[in-house]
Amino acid sequence: MSIIKAFRCVLIATFLMIASFALANDTVIVIKDARMDILTAKQAQINKRTSMMTSGGQYKGFRIQVVSTINRDNATLIKTDLMNKFPEHKSYILFQSPNFKVRIGNFIKREEAEKLRKQLNKYFPQGVYVVEDAIEYYPKDEINY
Repeated sequence: MSIIKAFRCVLIATFLMIASFALANDTVIVIKDARMDILTAKQAQINKRTSMMTSGGQYKGFRIQVVSTINRDNATLIKTDLMNKFPEHKSYILFQSPNFKVRIGNFIKREEAEKLRKQLNKYFPQGVYVVEDAIEYYPKDEINY
């Protein structure tokens, strides 16, 4: 019987040790290099920028399509008119056979494009709408490390 008592004592001692380890409030201290914060911020900026880009490296955005016509001269006249009335926005002629499409603006947000679309409706009352397009955009808030 002494072997059974010894076994019970060992078993009880083992349970007590396991319980004490489970209830222990040990802490782990991690020492991190401060340069990791810089790398993390830079990678977050790169991720944000690439999520806004097309596979060709241009930015995804919006433009306003003013007209789609098969007449190249008509498209050129409308583009010239846009350049005169809205010199702060760049105008484009895009050829998608058989049509010449005249578009204006480089907007990251649709809401910004909608504001200009409302102004354009005064001069071009039919068929002016916002389209998704690859735009010319140069980020102003770039952080260089």
